Amino acid sequence: MGRNVTLATCSLNQWALDFDGNLERILKSIEIAKSLGAKYRLGPELEICGYGCADHFYEPDTLLHSFQVLRKLLESPVTQDIICDVGMPIMHHNVRYNCRVLFLNRKILLIRPKMLLANYGNNREFRWFSPWNHLRHIEEYFLPRIVQDVTRQSTVPFGDCVLSTKDTCIGSEMCAELWNPRSPHVNMGLDGVEIITNSSASYHELRKADQRINLVKSATNKSGGIYLFANQKGCDGDRLYYDGCSMVAINGDIVAQGVQFSLEDVEVVSATLDLEEVRSYRGEHCHPHMEFTPKPCYRVKVDFSLSSSDDVYLPTHQPITWQFHTPEEEISLGPACWLWDYLRRSGQAGFLLPLSGGVDSSSTACIVYSMCTLVCQAIRNGQSQVLEDVRRVVGDLSYYPQEPRELCGRLFTTCYMASENSSEETHSRARDLANQIGSTHMNINIDMAVKGMLGIFSIVTKKWPQFRVNGGSTRENLALQNVQARVRMILAYLFAQLSLWAQGKPGGLLVLGSANVDESLTGYFTKYDCSSADINPIGGVSKTDLRSFLLYCVEQFKLSSLRGILAAPPTAELEPLTDGEVFQTDEADMGMTYSELSVIGRLRKISKCGPYSMFCKLIHTWREALCPAQVALKVKHFFRIYSVNRHKMTTVTPSYHAESYGTDDNRFDLRPFLYNTRWTWQFQCIDDQARCVVERSFGMLKTRWPAIFFKALEVKVDFTTKVVICCAFLHNLCIASGDVLEAEVHTEDQDQDDGADGPEDRHEPHQRLGDESETVLLLLSLHLMHQFLPCKSMITQTSIV
Repeated sequence: MGRNVTLATCSLNQWALDFDGNLERILKSIEIAKSLGAKYRLGPELEICGYGCADHFYEPDTLLHSFQVLRKLLESPVTQDIICDVGMPIMHHNVRYNCRVLFLNRKILLIRPKMLLANYGNNREFRWFSPWNHLRHIEEYFLPRIVQDVTRQSTVPFGDCVLSTKDTCIGSEMCAELWNPRSPHVNMGLDGVEIITNSSASYHELRKADQRINLVKSATNKSGGIYLFANQKGCDGDRLYYDGCSMVAINGDIVAQGVQFSLEDVEVVSATLDLEEVRSYRGEHCHPHMEFTPKPCYRVKVDFSLSSSDDVYLPTHQPITWQFHTPEEEISLGPACWLWDYLRRSGQAGFLLPLSGGVDSSSTACIVYSMCTLVCQAIRNGQSQVLEDVRRVVGDLSYYPQEPRELCGRLFTTCYMASENSSEETHSRARDLANQIGSTHMNINIDMAVKGMLGIFSIVTKKWPQFRVNGGSTRENLALQNVQARVRMILAYLFAQLSLWAQGKPGGLLVLGSANVDESLTGYFTKYDCSSADINPIGGVSKTDLRSFLLYCVEQFKLSSLRGILAAPPTAELEPLTDGEVFQTDEADMGMTYSELSVIGRLRKISKCGPYSMFCKLIHTWREALCPAQVALKVKHFFRIYSVNRHKMTTVTPSYHAESYGTDDNRFDLRPFLYNTRWTWQFQCIDDQARCVVERSFGMLKTRWPAIFFKALEVKVDFTTKVVICCAFLHNLCIASGDVLEAEVHTEDQDQDDGADGPEDRHEPHQRLGDESETVLLLLSLHLMHQFLPCKSMITQTSIV
């Protein structure tokens, strides 16, 4: 009896509604799987039509064309003598399901509908599909005529069932079912299913890959078994990048893995595994529990073996260690692959980027350079499809890129759009970076266009607005900044459409944006400015991660010009310079740092915090730096500017999804864009809580003073001085606020015991300290309170109660 089985899983770069291309890639993966000796091939979720069809799933055409592709697969000689597991939408009893279709030698074996749908993050499966809620139940599905003509079957099993071959048993789960606490693989494993498959469309997020790997390992570590994971890869037609990582695991160990980021359209991962390892593992770990499965899985039997009788000499795969990318590598690779898919499928001839010399636009430029590096590597590795795409994009069928910098010059145009408010430093930084990456660089002065716009306004209104530094109002100051930013957008699109035409070359350019996720969170950009573009590769990345990414690029790509960019303070350069130097900075404009915004962003989206809940968490998170009153101001300031600017998210440039606290209004972060920006009820709750924290802190200090004066002062002389001054300041502060303590009642015996000379030598508790020392005490106390008793101490003490 055979015991070794060779199984194949794959990652395919499918494209929504590209039925021709999707069919070609599916057939190629099956062909590769057979060449590797596999008897079973697993593909990604909804691979026939593409996962990202969205509301096209409502159209009967999508269902019809999916069955037409299935017929082509059934008819193809490539699919013979191998069990093929493909994904497509199917309507059963007028209900639409996300299904797996397993077939062998022109016969459909079973159809397994998805039971647990993904309806979080960017997923909206409940919008288009229904879950199959009938555990261990199957029905007859009547095949359409175009499939019946090939299979000679009128009905096939449809429902929660598994496939039983002559030598093993195979069960399916799909994507989110692995992430669910009621994962089907648990009961399937207890019922003796030895091979469990998962077809996914799992998209990339920074720092997410380890979660996926741990889930796969855990699925087989608990109850043994073989686990195959297939995933889509590439840009399916929207903001998401599906990052592959197909893998095979056995008994808690990964034995084969695919790459996370690549430009290859078809990647097949195979492994040869010993079924007896599964049986012995379960015999030791799971045998006492196998009988408790609630109801046996319905088994569809097939006269086919995955193993052969002479496979004893076939070597099996051994455990491997998964190599994870760092977040900086993920930023370098994920958006670069997404940009390449978008470019080659859009029919455009390259990219144009307004390069300001700051961190954000420089990050976008580096991602394009990383894309060019990946393209050159793929061509050197013999990927003919990538070379064919490059030649089509540049319009030269004989072109062969030699190195990334040369390719960057063919695909990438950058432009520095200077105004009278721009500094020479940002100009030179942009020029130096463009020179190092090899982009076609232009210098454009926008002053003439800005003055023309203001001139039109002046003719109509007989007024000329001024910057704040020149005596203008805040409204004038903001309007003058916005007109510069919006002129840059208009010029960016003009040059994107016509710059290649001016050179006698065909095609146009895609305009790239460069607003990060933190700026989107606060709305710190001008609506319809140069951040408004066709696509934005960094719109889902935080400023903190972008800075780390640029440091990575300095070493990885030898881009020394980035050091000066990182050293400079972030600035929009929209206000006049002060003595030739930049006065305006981003963090000063926003009223908070980028690191603070990252924390706030995660609390808002991931932890689902409103203003009050966020304040309650941050008084502990930021207790080392801010007191409760300062935290309250930060939180209220954020929600005020967030709600005022939320309308900008309705027009924000489509951005690569990379961060779990992204602000994409289209699908990921669904919220109103017209708020009551006063947040009166919520802010009052914050104020009440902040006041309560302070009152409790002062109360604790007041109750602790007797212990301080009678015990702690013996420790050190200079410490005694600090404690006395601080307590004196707090005492005066309490009295000034009307907090008068009851005077203690002293008996004569107590006076004698205390060694007091008489009442005239004691201050009443409500009496202020002497006027001659009050000013000195106040100044010293403020200084010492900051140095030795900062707000964090008050919060720390309060948290003890």
